[in-house]
Amino acid sequence: MNNPPDILSSTAEERREYVKKRFPCLSDCDMCGLCKVFHGKDPEMAFDEYIKGNRSFTECSDEYKK
Repeated sequence: MNNPPDILSSTAEERREYVKKRFPCLSDCDMCGLCKVFHGKDPEMAFDEYIKGNRSFTECSDEYKK
């Protein structure tokens, strides 16, 4: 997948679409595991600060690598 849109040169909607495409819900939690990775949060909620333009994609991702 392409690099995430830069917060300085993209809109919130572009960033939201990127997150949705990068982390699609497969409706098969046993096979997917995204909910577990994001501690039960929807990816849009996990990357809310990125979508709003307050933090980079990497900064938000790093929160869930622990």
